[in-house]
Amino acid sequence: MVTVSVQVQNKTFYAVIGYYPNGQKKRKQKWVSTRIKSDGNKKKATKIAEKLREDFISNIENLSNISNSKKDDILFCDYMLKWLEMIRHKIEETTYVGYSRIVKGKLYNYFNEKQIMLNELKPVHIIDFYEFLYKENLKGTTVVSYHANIRQALDYAVKTELINSNPAIKVDRPKTELYIGSHYNQEELNQLFEAVKDTIVEIPICITSFYGLRRSEVLGLKWDAIDFENKTITIKHKIVTVFDNEENGKNTMKLIAKDGAKNQSSYRTLPLIPDVENILLYKKKLQEYYKSVCKKSYCSKYKDYICVNPIGELIKPDYITRKFGEIAKNNNLKHIRFHDLRHSCATLLLTRGVSLRDIQAWLGHSSYQTTERYAHLDSSSKQSSANAIQNVLSIPTIKKDILDLPSNISNKKVC
Repeated sequence: MVTVSVQVQNKTFYAVIGYYPNGQKKRKQKWVSTRIKSDGNKKKATKIAEKLREDFISNIENLSNISNSKKDDILFCDYMLKWLEMIRHKIEETTYVGYSRIVKGKLYNYFNEKQIMLNELKPVHIIDFYEFLYKENLKGTTVVSYHANIRQALDYAVKTELINSNPAIKVDRPKTELYIGSHYNQEELNQLFEAVKDTIVEIPICITSFYGLRRSEVLGLKWDAIDFENKTITIKHKIVTVFDNEENGKNTMKLIAKDGAKNQSSYRTLPLIPDVENILLYKKKLQEYYKSVCKKSYCSKYKDYICVNPIGELIKPDYITRKFGEIAKNNNLKHIRFHDLRHSCATLLLTRGVSLRDIQAWLGHSSYQTTERYAHLDSSSKQSSANAIQNVLSIPTIKKDILDLPSNISNKKVC
């Protein structure tokens, strides 16, 4: 028998699932967060807890069905679908949607056509699949996502004794392309600020440029993240977009609001820059004005959020991306992505002498290696090395000024 109760831990309601594993007599408990704060709606947390219990039972049944089947009857692609459902209650909804798109798309179709059984899967089959993905013009970063899903799923198959070893371990991680984002310089950013003045996207664009926030972070800013008294801004909430086609077979966009950040280092408190403080205070007064004018027509669902339109609706991620591109084009600014404002912030900090370690903390990078992508921009820090080696080495054949080259050199064949 599987039971569930709601308990509080770390100021959050948790679903405590009680069960007897594999027919054992000793009862075990599994704690799963409902993501509802303990000062929130307990009734809602209880409803979520019951759903988690049902998912847990379903996962046990799925695993039992797989284990009781003959290995020769389990197609690898079918196992991937079952694995997807078994981990659903353990991961974030956004993560599940991403996994689902990978597993239920090209991966399932490819391996279903090949009819490869789980216990027959070899490293060469996986390598051939990656080659297929490259031929489909998928980038290396996307192929890495497939690799991560396959390896994780097969690790689970080994753990549950469906297979003896994981063939994906013997497959090299696909290579990813080094992407160096474009950016705006100081002059271009100031031109951008003039262009977005008094528009709906002024706040998200300006704050993103000053703090190098991710799109999900700036749209997730709430007024309680701004401490006007102590002059701080805290990144602790985000708005993300997922495309889900499970309900009606069509891709539908869903907005998901969630506390927490992308990783532990992304949760950060930064000084409130005076210019940002001023524009936020103005925005706050403007919101109050719109509320008084619109009255009942004003959308109260997002009243705690900063990035809303005049009638109180949350600025959607795709809108800000599209609008940013239009503004850049209409004001003769070079084309960059909205996310490249984050790169612009990093570049400005670096050229002003801010260390990479400090930039890492400012942007909320999880690893120093991520921040090191900007090291190529720091040409000034390498000038001392260039001067030193020039003082030691010289190339004797190069003595004349380039302007002293013979006038008829252009008439000579180089090769």
